[in-house]
Amino acid sequence: MKDKVVVVTGASSGIGRASAARFAREGARVVAVGRNETALAELRDRMSEADGEIKIHLADLREQTQLERIVSSAIDYFGKMNVLVNSAGIIASGSIEDTTPENWDKMMDINLRTVFCLTQLCVPHLEKTRGNIVNVSSVAGTRAFPNVLAYCVSKAGLDQLTRCAALELAGKGIRVNAVNPGVVISELHKRSGMSEDQYAGFLDHSQETHPLGRVGNPEEVADLIYFLSSDSASWITGGTYAIDGGRAQTCAR
Repeated sequence: MKDKVVVVTGASSGIGRASAARFAREGARVVAVGRNETALAELRDRMSEADGEIKIHLADLREQTQLERIVSSAIDYFGKMNVLVNSAGIIASGSIEDTTPENWDKMMDINLRTVFCLTQLCVPHLEKTRGNIVNVSSVAGTRAFPNVLAYCVSKAGLDQLTRCAALELAGKGIRVNAVNPGVVISELHKRSGMSEDQYAGFLDHSQETHPLGRVGNPEEVADLIYFLSSDSASWITGGTYAIDGGRAQTCAR
């Protein structure tokens, strides 16, 4: 990965942050995209001189012009692009009965539409390097869970987008894959409105719902993202890979 250029969205925290750090440790030049400038700056500053370079880029992914600036800035910074990691996402509670159209649209916009738009913008640059894309989906993309309707549908859509894009971009030498994590320790659920106590209870319960008996950590998912983007995975495309402690193999409980 040395000297390859990697764009990572959602790099302020969680899987995105761990992925940006992993790529930098392997010598990549990383454009870390997020909304928390302090967190992004801390990530950049803690990389040692032996690591690759991290450039931080503040952006609201719902704005098309800001998506365009992410791509143009990456090319301005480093002159090329090898990997796009779409890690930014949100989750919110809501059933078929009480999810509002506004909340539905927000979920689809951030979890699905922005991935489509950013992928579209990056294709010409990834074609030049025969690069690849890794999308961060969820076990909720493959299984139904109650009271997170819009989230489940958005991630199922992301999985299908991954497969369709892989098929359409294969002729350009661009690979597209996705990872489907189970519950991973991050800020995702707390940002949905969970209190610290609620989140602690959720993590305790999740130890029972994941057959391996624990939740995941962002670094484990980042390792899989790194592998899928590396030359070791050069004949893998269109895959959606469970990394969920066995969660997708279970019945509802």
